[in-house]
Amino acid sequence: MSQDTLTVTDNRTGQTYVLPIEHGTIRATDLHKITTGNEENGLTIYDPALRNTACCRSSISFVDHGIHHYRGYPIELLADNCSFLDVAYLLLFGELPHEAERENWVSEITHHTMLHETSKSFMEGFLRSAHPMGMLVSTLAAFSTIYPEARDVHDPENRLLQIKRIVAKVPSIAAMSYRHSLGYPYVYPDNDLSYTENFMNMLWKMVEPKYLANMVLAHAFDVLFILHADDGQNCSAATVRCVGSAETDPYLATAAAAAALAGPLHGGMTEDLVRMLNAIRSPEKVPAFIKDVKEGRRKLVGFGDTGPVDSDPRTKIIRRTVEQVFDVTGKNRRLEAALELERIAREDDFFVTRRLYPSVDFYTAIIYQAMGFRPEMVTVLQAVPRTVGWLAHWQEMLTDPEQKIAQPAQVYTGRGERELPPLEPHPVGVSEEATFSC
Repeated sequence: MSQDTLTVTDNRTGQTYVLPIEHGTIRATDLHKITTGNEENGLTIYDPALRNTACCRSSISFVDHGIHHYRGYPIELLADNCSFLDVAYLLLFGELPHEAERENWVSEITHHTMLHETSKSFMEGFLRSAHPMGMLVSTLAAFSTIYPEARDVHDPENRLLQIKRIVAKVPSIAAMSYRHSLGYPYVYPDNDLSYTENFMNMLWKMVEPKYLANMVLAHAFDVLFILHADDGQNCSAATVRCVGSAETDPYLATAAAAAALAGPLHGGMTEDLVRMLNAIRSPEKVPAFIKDVKEGRRKLVGFGDTGPVDSDPRTKIIRRTVEQVFDVTGKNRRLEAALELERIAREDDFFVTRRLYPSVDFYTAIIYQAMGFRPEMVTVLQAVPRTVGWLAHWQEMLTDPEQKIAQPAQVYTGRGERELPPLEPHPVGVSEEATFSC
């Protein structure tokens, strides 16, 4: 008998089953053969939130206890040596681009950054107070109507065209949502600029004839985008696979993933983190905040069991980036408060014994706060690079012959079959006195 098997004895029947093990997993469908004969499908796994169920095989990224690789490359090497578009190419196609491939890829993305003029109409329909993430999700979904040919998801050439469009246009949509919320006129893309420089141009250009990007901030965007491009099978990646498994076009599938990212337990947590840092306001208030956290009166956001800064390559990279950004933006009282919170958390026994260390999101929040972004914009800034990861998962799912439309099982706990009680006759028509409201 092969050692790569699991032997299971069903104590209800005394029957023994041998299940093959591959990549440290057993197939859930193999459990169907374990039955007393009274049920139709045999055993089913009950796994709320899929915490111990692998729904796919993926070669895109590996994340585990301080290790974060994209296609086998340590993320710290990519952040130090590559641009975001290099890493986007890697995630989507499996290898880093050669020089000719890079030139063609950058050119293709650059020349797809322009939005269809109807996008302005979409955006102008939102109140200025609308959340930028809602604007991003809605506008991205609306692009499904602008490019109806995207429905042909099994045509590789067409699929690649839509991927290029989405990677190119999401920063444009994000920048438009930002300027709409401020009441500023929209800025068209500038094809002379790099991906991150052009994003800064669309965000921040005012009346100057030509926007000149600060290269330190452009590099910071590259680093942040690389670090947030993919994070394995999290909620939004699983969402794009689930929605895409119905052969939904990539605009609707990525809009669904962005909607998942918006939740406060996912990417929206960073928005809450910025609000927390803004509420502290000054370093003098940090001790009182820490006291409230210890006594359970305040919620601590942006800290987790990630290990000290030096144990996670992402936090080590981003901590260095924080200092570079501060050299450009300078520090203010709120940023000093964030750094004081970080210092205390790394030394205080309450945090150390509970392994509550500043996360990547904590430093991300500090950088975007230093750049002047309001809290509600921070999740959008995460969605821009994460779109590449979502598209990589969407494409991998479509080309995996084992994948079918997602259709999870459920454990029914409701009532058994019962009789319908006597009912009053249903009224026909509507009374003249009836009124309607919306």
